Amino acid sequence: MLLLLSSTIMVKPIGIVFLCLAIFSACSFAPATLQSKQSSDLEGRRIRRIAILQPALFAPAPVANVPFSSPPVTRTSEKDASEALARFVHASMATLPNWQIVSESEVREAVVNAPPSSEDIRLKRVGEMVYADAVMMGRVQRYRERIGDEWGAKSPASVAFVLDLVDVRRGDIVWTARFDETQKSLSESIFSLGSIGERGVRWLSADQLTHEGVKKAIGQLHDILSRRPSP
Repeated sequence: MLLLLSSTIMVKPIGIVFLCLAIFSACSFAPATLQSKQSSDLEGRRIRRIAILQPALFAPAPVANVPFSSPPVTRTSEKDASEALARFVHASMATLPNWQIVSESEVREAVVNAPPSSEDIRLKRVGEMVYADAVMMGRVQRYRERIGDEWGAKSPASVAFVLDLVDVRRGDIVWTARFDETQKSLSESIFSLGSIGERGVRWLSADQLTHEGVKKAIGQLHDILSRRPSP
């Protein structure tokens, strides 16, 4: 009797594991890939007021020496993808303390009134007109929507974008981050279990995947800029 009871106890956990794997194999938990680089003196530049460039108003061409390449966007509307990225960046930055985000209307007016010039000079001028310490620019590299719904996707969402923070006074990029992820199921990547708590058991849309990447990138930048510079 004791032997039978012991065998039953041993079998149940194994059965639960296989059941969980069967359920999770249809859902996505792949860890997001976020790479970033920063200027060695970023913390000491005292960047507090930031303007977010709207792609519909100003062509987001990269400033010289951007460390990430820009393959073409693969989405029906490149304009929609760029606007979604800018919207998520603004929403994420506006909720965090210890910095000031220039309003969209101020940025829009400055872009309209900025004199024609080269991209980098005009970017610097827009930042000066809104009294910003830095300007944030976003570039969409890939924006592919999932095929299917959140419980079963034939093809997962796939997103890649770059965020650049440009110092208005010096005109150089002081921080850049690249997010690149194609959602994967647990059966494809056993190391993706850590995302369960964040995402739940579901496939994300391209917008949701972008928003998640933006929040992680902006959170990282906020931690850096919130530190006090060494004496």
